[in-house]
This record gives sequence, C-alpha cells and structure tokens, in this order.
Amino acid sequence: MQKTKLTAKFFASLLVGTMLFTSCKKSEDTLPTIDGYNNSDEVAASNLMAHWGFEDSGKETKSGATPTETKNASYATGVKGKALSLASGFLAYNAIANLNSLASATISGWVNISNNGNTPSCFLTLTRPNEWAGNLNLMAETGWKKSTNDTLVVKGLLVTKKTAGDSWQDTRNEPSKGGVQANKVAGKGFFHLVMTYDAATANFKMYVNGVKVSNPEWELRDGGNLGALAFATPTKPVIGAWGSNVSGQTSETWQAPMTGLIDELRVYNKALTEGEILSLFKLETAGR
Repeated sequence: MQKTKLTAKFFASLLVGTMLFTSCKKSEDTLPTIDGYNNSDEVAASNLMAHWGFEDSGKETKSGATPTETKNASYATGVKGKALSLASGFLAYNAIANLNSLASATISGWVNISNNGNTPSCFLTLTRPNEWAGNLNLMAETGWKKSTNDTLVVKGLLVTKKTAGDSWQDTRNEPSKGGVQANKVAGKGFFHLVMTYDAATANFKMYVNGVKVSNPEWELRDGGNLGALAFATPTKPVIGAWGSNVSGQTSETWQAPMTGLIDELRVYNKALTEGEILSLFKLETAGR
C-alpha cells in the first residue's frame, strides 16, 4: 500500500511539473513578437559564434567552454537573469574555435560601469599571443571624463595582420560633438553596448542602447580598404581585462582588470545591421 501511495505521489509531482513547463513554454510562445523575434537568441542566429549569459556561471553556451582562470568574479542581478560582477577581476578562457577567424564581427553586451579611475576598462578582448591588445577589443575609457562623470567614451579597437605589419584601428564617440556622442551613461546602471566591423565597407561603428554613437569622421577605416580581419592565433577570450592581465603575462599599470557588471555578451561573425541591433536591445530590455 505504501508503495502505491509513493508511486501516486511521484506521478502527481511529474504531472504538475510537466504542466508548469508546458504553461511557461506556451506563455513564451504566445507573447507578441518584437520586430518579428520571440527572443534575443533568434537575432542573426546563424551568425552567433559565442554567447555568455552569466547565469551563475562563466560558461560560454555555444562551445561549452568554461574559464581557465577567474579573478574577483561573482554573479548579481542583470538585465536578463544574472550578470557577471567584477571587482578588479576577469574571466579568462582557452581558445574557442569559432572565434579564431572572423572576417567581419559584432560584439554586443550589457555593461554597468562608472568612470572609476585613470585606467581604461576592457569588457572583452580576443587576445593575440603575448600582447596586451587583442585582435578585437570592446572597451571604455573610464578615466577620461572624471570631471563630467556621467559622460563615457566607449571604444572599439581592432588589430589586424597586414603585409607591412599589424594595422591598429579604433572607433569611438567624441563627447565634445554633443548629441548622442556625449553618451551620458556612466554610473547610471546597465546600458547596451555594440561594436560592429564590416569587412565589405571597412566601417567600424559603436552603438549604445540601439543608437549609433561613434563619430562618423572615424568610422571608415584605411580609406575603405581595410578588408577582412586577419587574426593572430590562437585567440583566447578574456572578459573584463586585457591579455596582459592573465597569469604568466606582464602588464603595465594602466592595464588593469575592470570593476563593474557585464551581461548577455555575444560575438557574431558579421556586422549586425542597425535594425538587428535595435531589435536585440528591445528584446533583452524585455528580458527575452
């Protein structure tokens, strides 16, 4: 008799769990789409090469890669579930095959940071062997605008191999231009930050909260002739610091790990369109 009761309880629990799962799935499926998407994972899905959701873990969900080195990292409330919280810290990884060769690229993520020192903050670098700056670097100059501490200079930096040597190119907003380039997001909670590079046009751009903020005068690189990116490999992702901050490397005083939060970090193998960037911003703002 006792066995019968336990079996009945087991099947009752299973039924309730199944109903709850089905109910949640139906709820998600019946939500109105945003720009034709059900959730952020559907935006340029075939071009998504890496994704960190930071749900109490540093696991990269496409490859299953986990950090090989962790420093001063924890998890806190983010834009969508949890976020990575760093206190002069970082996560470092071994090479991820999908990231070793990107002709064009987009890096997208949510950042919560202040103008908190004299050093720049690096959110993601795809490292070059034995160098401080990676092939691609998403960052902010968190020491430049302390007198107007809500103004933030956000920046993309790429280093690509050329016949005559490495070509260094950057793109950023110029606050003195005013308007969207003033970018007053520092210390005000999470903002959505996107860097795009398009090999076909050699355009290198920055977006904040779905709006382009980079200075148009600096977006066209190498006269439009920069072409496809050529990486120094293996490239190892580091979140929250430079390659020089990882154990076994030598760093200068200004090359320091960041303090702040990062959420929903994504890398694509194409330059997302402005429409895709805005859709990603809307979907993740809605927790989707």
